Amino acid sequence: MPLIYLPDLRLNASLTGPEDGPPLVLLHALGLSNEIWQPLIDRLPRHRILSFDLRGHGASDCPPAPYKMGALIQDTERLIGHCGLKDCVVIGLSIGGLIAQGLAVKRLDLVRGLVLSNTAARIGIASQWQDRIALVRRAGLAALHDATMERWLGRNWRESPALAGLSTRFLATSPEGWAGCASAIAGTDFYETTATLRLPTLVIAGSHDGATPVDLVRETADLIPGHQFRLIRGAGHIPLAEKPDDYADAIRDFLTRIGHG
Repeated sequence: MPLIYLPDLRLNASLTGPEDGPPLVLLHALGLSNEIWQPLIDRLPRHRILSFDLRGHGASDCPPAPYKMGALIQDTERLIGHCGLKDCVVIGLSIGGLIAQGLAVKRLDLVRGLVLSNTAARIGIASQWQDRIALVRRAGLAALHDATMERWLGRNWRESPALAGLSTRFLATSPEGWAGCASAIAGTDFYETTATLRLPTLVIAGSHDGATPVDLVRETADLIPGHQFRLIRGAGHIPLAEKPDDYADAIRDFLTRIGHG
């Protein structure tokens, strides 16, 4: 993927699909990279799809931690402008869903629909994130690996076919970048602002998700009138890695329903 040079940052981005295709913007989860989206990109060949590594992740630049959620939102906003996109459906997974919520509130002119996947208006509490950041500072991401995989994949995580790919990507993440984005999550509470949104929204949860449990995801979904909710059974926090067909079907159905297919 080419590096996009913004004034203060280089982001590793990909723009695929037909130039006149309905535009999608994909925002990945903490501790992963743009690569996680490839199964969905392959299943949506008619769409113009922008995906990228968040700052501190993959091949994007890794500024010193901490990061603010506003900076992550601005990165996305600037990339959409750089690529000349408008009227996008933004698909955000976990922290990507927080970024998507903030972007929709800030730039409704760019966003015509949302897919909020395995996310919430607030994820965890600040002290919990600060404890994890301190552990990563002391011992690296390997110290969080097993607990993270269990939250993502459930109690039988060691037997999951998705483990190898998720584990490799997680351990390849820069600890500094992980800590920067974790700080952004710790400082974010979008309950009041997300409740102002009035746009087509699909909310996706995984039945085995230990990071953003179903009830937490439903609580955020209920903030947005007219939302559509889809539960992916047998999947955890990264359903695209475990149930790619079910995940793509849910998104494809939503895009068709809102005339963005």
